[in-house]
Amino acid sequence: MKDLSAYWATRADWFSTDGREQSIKDYITLSNQLVWLRQASFLAATVLAAFYYDPVLIFMCYGVVVLTEALDMQLGRQSKAWDGKDPVEGRQILKRIARNTVISAIAIDVFIINMAVLQKSAGHFTPLFFLFSASVFAAIYNSQMKGILLLRLSIYSFAFLFIAFLDVVRYNPPLSSTVWLEFFTIIFVLYFIVDISIKFYVNYQERLKQMKLIEEENKRTKAALEAKSRFLATVSHELRTPLTSIIGSLELIDSEKLGVLPETLKPIVGIASRNGQRLAALIEDLLYIQKVEADEVVYNFKPVDANDLVYEAVESISGYANKLGIHVTVDPAEGDCHIIGDTSRLIQAMNNLLSNALKFSEEGATVNARVENCGARIRISIQDEGSGIPQDARDHVFGRFTQVDSSDVRKVGGTGLGLYITKQIVERHNASIDYVSTVGVGTTFFIELDRVTNVELESEFEPVSVKMTA
Repeated sequence: MKDLSAYWATRADWFSTDGREQSIKDYITLSNQLVWLRQASFLAATVLAAFYYDPVLIFMCYGVVVLTEALDMQLGRQSKAWDGKDPVEGRQILKRIARNTVISAIAIDVFIINMAVLQKSAGHFTPLFFLFSASVFAAIYNSQMKGILLLRLSIYSFAFLFIAFLDVVRYNPPLSSTVWLEFFTIIFVLYFIVDISIKFYVNYQERLKQMKLIEEENKRTKAALEAKSRFLATVSHELRTPLTSIIGSLELIDSEKLGVLPETLKPIVGIASRNGQRLAALIEDLLYIQKVEADEVVYNFKPVDANDLVYEAVESISGYANKLGIHVTVDPAEGDCHIIGDTSRLIQAMNNLLSNALKFSEEGATVNARVENCGARIRISIQDEGSGIPQDARDHVFGRFTQVDSSDVRKVGGTGLGLYITKQIVERHNASIDYVSTVGVGTTFFIELDRVTNVELESEFEPVSVKMTA
């Protein structure tokens, strides 16, 4: 048995080059998970055999089987820490698996053969059934490792052949006897076990190949994403510097500090300046998305008063609102309305919602920002009197580079990233964002965050910085 174990241990050379370490880990994991199922079947066989045969001998055999199970459990505990990277440790584990397989299979063989020998009448349905069950169990659950599976089934085959020849030797029956029928049936069962073992092994190998293909595809996808992110970041940074200079120059020309601008050129300069601002906003949004995908966005969470947050957001966008001739109102909440959040990120989200509401509102309209104390939640709503959002556009509202009106003649421009970024920020606060809209009446976007009660003073609160992933 020592030589046989050593032989199979030397086969460890193949596992380090083509993913066989996964087979070893799968084998050990599955073996540990099914230990009690195996024990239940062995115990059932023992109780039945002890009732009809010699109970002392049967329970002695069962005790040996239990000891082999204990060896497998010990191997499982020792192998749990193996990460699959050390080939020396892997060979040692494989050697112990081979040794345990030999001991376990021989113990089961002895158990089954003793049952067959104790049965004096012809036919050995009970021991053959338990041996068949053990073989099928091995074919199904040992298919991760071809060598170990062949080793176990080879030992089981000895028990099959021993039982097959037992009555032939005992009775020396003529060929017309049912003893020979049982003999040929056992041979057929052996063929069946070999056939299903091959199928289970092939299926497992195919699953491994599929997993490997998926992992390789995942690596290629990640590499492409990283290359895209690096390209996007590089291009965005390279565009931002000259674009800032261009916008500054256009604003300087438009201010007429360098001289009076001819009336015919003012509209052209204005168009160039506005489009420069739109391009700058697009670059900033792209840079932000790139940071999210590169896991570079840091959130500093601390207590924030939702009323103060809304007032600050409205104040920061008041210049844009005055330019469009749109009135912005605020309805603060009563009572304590503290939340935990990153002030700058939440204001960024609020600015996106307010900017969106202003763009889709007519001159002279009103945009209302409201804070409501809803028990355990704080709701912040932005309501406009714009054209509304069609019902069939819900799937596109929070998408990237999508706009409800994507036609070439849409009234307002934009990058199609504002609501997507807002949703990302809101979700990082474990909050929710949604909207209700009526075409021709207006739209209300609302954010709901957890309310914090009995909040400590901000100076006594230790902010928490969290690096968020996309």
